[in-house]
Amino acid sequence: MKSNTKIRLKDVALITTTRTEKEKIEQIPIYNITNKDEDYVIIDSFLIIQHLNRLFPELEFQLIGAAETIIHIEDEAQNSPILLICFVWLVLFIGTAMTIINFHYDVSMQEVQQKLHYIFTGERKEFPLWIQIPYSIGLGVGMVLFLNQWFKKKLSEEPSPLEIEIYNYQKDIDDYIAYHDNVLNEEDRYF
Repeated sequence: MKSNTKIRLKDVALITTTRTEKEKIEQIPIYNITNKDEDYVIIDSFLIIQHLNRLFPELEFQLIGAAETIIHIEDEAQNSPILLICFVWLVLFIGTAMTIINFHYDVSMQEVQQKLHYIFTGERKEFPLWIQIPYSIGLGVGMVLFLNQWFKKKLSEEPSPLEIEIYNYQKDIDDYIAYHDNVLNEEDRYF
């Protein structure tokens, strides 16, 4: 959202009524975003109801749902530099590879696979590829199944653990902002 953008009631609330004033009520300006606003603006529903009661004293307004609306103010989209994206991707790729390698070294995976080969065949072999190759493929397939996504295609409608964590993280941020940043001052920007 840009500065000097007017937030209307239809932007933050769902109005249901059988009265003819519905469109008029939806167009009521609620808040004006200015340069003073940083990343988030919290609009308290009780202030909206108070404002609506002044405008329409003959109507009754009921609040269903959350008491605050959090508006995230985004700057205009900027193109990410491709060199930065490649660098971050490379760091993440190397870090992930090192994590897997160190895990396998810590649990002595090669020794375990050598012992399995000895148990099944009775001969000692330093690199039992018939165990190591399927294990490596299974590791990759297991990650795809765990994350429930193959590039942009979801394998099932069930959310992945990563999506659930992102949802919980965003919910925690919203709860924190609603609790700590709900300042009911600067009435001049409320209409």
